[in-house]
Amino acid sequence: MEMQKLYLLVPVAPLLGAIVAGLFCRVIPKWLAHSAAIAGVGIAFVASILIWNDVAAGNTFDGPLYQWLSSGDYVFQVGFLIDPLTVTMMLVVTFVSLMVHVYTIGYMRDDPGYNRFFSYISLFTFSMLMLVMSNNFMQLFFGWEAVGLVSYLLIGFWYTRPTAIFANLKAFLANRVGDFGFILGIGLVLANFGTLDYQPVFEQAGELADATIRLIPGCDSTTVSLMSVTCILLFIGAMGKSAQVPLHVWLPDSMEGPTPISALIHAATMVTAGIFMVSRMSPLFELSDTALSFVIVIGSITALFMGFLGIVQNDIKRVVAYSTLSQLGYMTVALGASAYSAAIFHLMTHAFFKALLFLAAGSVIIGMHHDQDIRRMGGLRKYMPITWLTSLIGSLALIGTPFFSGFYSKDSIIEAVRLSQVTGSGFAYFSVMAGVFITAFYSFRMYFLVFHGKERFGEPHGEARGHGHEEPHGLAPGQKPRETPWVVTVPLILLAIPSIFIGYLAIEPMLFGGFLGDAIFIDAEAHPVMEELAGDFHGALVMGIHAFSSPVFWLAAAGVVSAWFLYLVRPGIPARIEAACGPIRAVLENKYYFDRFNERVIAGGARLLGRGLWKGGDAGLIDGLIVNGSACLVGRIAILARLFQSGHIYHYAFTMIFGVGAFLTLWIFAPRLI
Repeated sequence: MEMQKLYLLVPVAPLLGAIVAGLFCRVIPKWLAHSAAIAGVGIAFVASILIWNDVAAGNTFDGPLYQWLSSGDYVFQVGFLIDPLTVTMMLVVTFVSLMVHVYTIGYMRDDPGYNRFFSYISLFTFSMLMLVMSNNFMQLFFGWEAVGLVSYLLIGFWYTRPTAIFANLKAFLANRVGDFGFILGIGLVLANFGTLDYQPVFEQAGELADATIRLIPGCDSTTVSLMSVTCILLFIGAMGKSAQVPLHVWLPDSMEGPTPISALIHAATMVTAGIFMVSRMSPLFELSDTALSFVIVIGSITALFMGFLGIVQNDIKRVVAYSTLSQLGYMTVALGASAYSAAIFHLMTHAFFKALLFLAAGSVIIGMHHDQDIRRMGGLRKYMPITWLTSLIGSLALIGTPFFSGFYSKDSIIEAVRLSQVTGSGFAYFSVMAGVFITAFYSFRMYFLVFHGKERFGEPHGEARGHGHEEPHGLAPGQKPRETPWVVTVPLILLAIPSIFIGYLAIEPMLFGGFLGDAIFIDAEAHPVMEELAGDFHGALVMGIHAFSSPVFWLAAAGVVSAWFLYLVRPGIPARIEAACGPIRAVLENKYYFDRFNERVIAGGARLLGRGLWKGGDAGLIDGLIVNGSACLVGRIAILARLFQSGHIYHYAFTMIFGVGAFLTLWIFAPRLI
């Protein structure tokens, strides 16, 4: 019972912080708002550590807290599933969120919505914790939608900016598309399993492995596997939340929100929800090779093609955003290869170094007076040494430098894909290998342009994308950047530590030591990838040393050297390459025309359909024919009848006589006519 109270404390503490900062945002001082929010997340983090220790000792929990409602034979409950997968996510979410909360004190210091922002990010943390701690699909969907709602509020936090409103609407609509598939998948689970609780569903999954359904009732040719359809629909939900092609379009535009929420969305919360969900549903996905193939192909497309877009970005936050898209593709590829533990491992390491990169980018933005264009930076290393060093650590972890955290998780995914026999794994292996070079290139392109080379700040320029206030952006001529205050740099240092060491420490227990235990199910006979990886693993130290002779390391090194040569040694070459590759650059700058397609075909088609239904259906049929038409008919009959209402008695007498005569004629002659 004591542990159950501790479980409840984890999501409730951030919720209370959100309530204090939100409901009283207009009357309480800033220090009280951020203190309440930080205290709530801090308590959740400490409680998560205690729960992790309890789970590590072999104690798990799966049970309801209370019954929400019952409908016929269906019972819907709110409950918790506490196992190694859950506590891993709890620790990642609460730690990264705590760092973001502290960082926000410095970043949002002068913002008029300071208290409101703290309320939102605490509510965001609560929503994600409810999602990862759920033991049933109903509560999972509640957390899923709550995360989407708060992300809408946070992306459009600066609601006076049209671009922010456009971005949060875009995120909302893209996620509604994914959520439509997600709720259909949940509906199939309820209809065929009779429950939404995870454990009974997983226990019955084997019995329904060969079950089929008709997509079109009565049409045998549309008969398909129930498990394949269910898993693909659930994954469509993950495509929206975890920004997989083609539902990825919202994520780069989420940069319109303040930098702290960019870090929270991209590193530890919203975008990882889909990866977590598929890993939790591994007992279902393992029964459908079709679904796994769909997952691995979508992930490989995202990993490769979103990486290309990072090369042409000049906004410092958008470079990191496209890096997130690409790394989410890596995690999704691991899911398709049945390397669920590798996906969760990369999710964890990525949370630390991606949060580090985003917060470091925010530190740079503060130092540059909210100028985000990397072409107007350069030479910041000597002015912002802590930001420089932590950015370098984050970049090295991102590209998979041996012994850094990203190396252990990323290389494990690449090896898992190489060993996979799932249809589409060949293309996936090419994508993740090519992605190694691409990631190293665009990451260090940003790093070199920001921290090394010629100082380009303070030069006259046009209007820059900035912070969201009506104020000039960028350093004035002669003005120099300076290091950010401790509330910004301390979170950077604390995130840099796990970005270096957590991979080395966690790879053996998470991938090969059975830490995740029964939380993830793999059909080892059909998908022996993780068993083969375990056979080749001889310790984290040996893995790191061996990496220096692997193609992956040399591809990453080639990416770094290429960025160094093109942007520091011969900075004139990129412009000539751009001129020679004009059509390719146009495709990349227009993001493969996904936005244009959505705006002109999807949105335009919807508007055209709406206009047709309005003019043809509403105005023409309903108003014109049924409503106005009937009124018009009655009016015309009334006009005709009015001709006989003259007010003269002899007219009425004549009409009566004429009518009687007509009836008598009909009565006399009708039988003869028949």
